[in-house]
Amino acid sequence: MEVQYPLSIEWSKEEVIKVVSFFQLIEKAYDNGVNKGQLVSAYHEFKDVVPSKSEEKQLFKQFDRETGYSTYHTVKEARETERDKVLMNK
Repeated sequence: MEVQYPLSIEWSKEEVIKVVSFFQLIEKAYDNGVNKGQLVSAYHEFKDVVPSKSEEKQLFKQFDRETGYSTYHTVKEARETERDKVLMNK
């Protein structure tokens, strides 16, 4: 699937890489699963770039609309699960 990631022209190259890496892990969580620690770490890096909760919600909404995935529920699962791997159902 060709995904248009929600990005800002104000972000540096490094910030864009952090945000894209986070969203790619969300995709992997739906495809074949992803390491819980890796996803939580990527979310923290995402939050370094996007500290605003309202901006986070807007970006999640754009990504979710594009992919049909739920970014919020994937992050919530990663935080709450006891398992080492996060695997979401489509």
